[in-house]
Amino acid sequence: MEALKKKILEEGKVFPGEILKVDSFINHQIDVCLLDKIGEHFASKFSGVTKIVTIETSGIAFAVGASYHLGKVPVVFAKKETSAITKDDNYYAPSYSYTKKKEYQTFISKKYLSKNDRILIIDDFLATGNAVIALAEIIKQSGAEIVGVGIVIEKSFQSGRERILKQGLKLESCVRIKSLSDGISFE
Repeated sequence: MEALKKKILEEGKVFPGEILKVDSFINHQIDVCLLDKIGEHFASKFSGVTKIVTIETSGIAFAVGASYHLGKVPVVFAKKETSAITKDDNYYAPSYSYTKKKEYQTFISKKYLSKNDRILIIDDFLATGNAVIALAEIIKQSGAEIVGVGIVIEKSFQSGRERILKQGLKLESCVRIKSLSDGISFE
């Protein structure tokens, strides 16, 4: 997606630890025109989707954007922490956040996933693949089918792609970043 590449080059900032900050248009403030193009891109790559699953919080907007282009299918987001009202009857999987350096017990209520669902997983970033692997584990517990994985920005120099493909999942990324070591370079 050329529009996303252009925006990353114009506004993205690289930080030590191979971190790309895109908070001015992806994960703090959202460029809704770009969000719409990303949703359209995912809809062109996947079909037969009955639900979209993401993880809180930055993937939610892009899951909703894709939903609009996939017939307004429901969006379900995995939560990272339980509360007094979310402790019952959930599917769980551990997930480690690369940017926050923290492990979560990710979960989705059993009432929102069914064995009849055909699910598209969407997330804003793919680095090591921990979030996607956790979501895939939760979906497998429900018996639903995973149609594929849609990623807004993939750091292809990290292990996420390999881990997801080893699971037999279809993976489509809007952009793939080859390196952040000497500026931003794309595949």
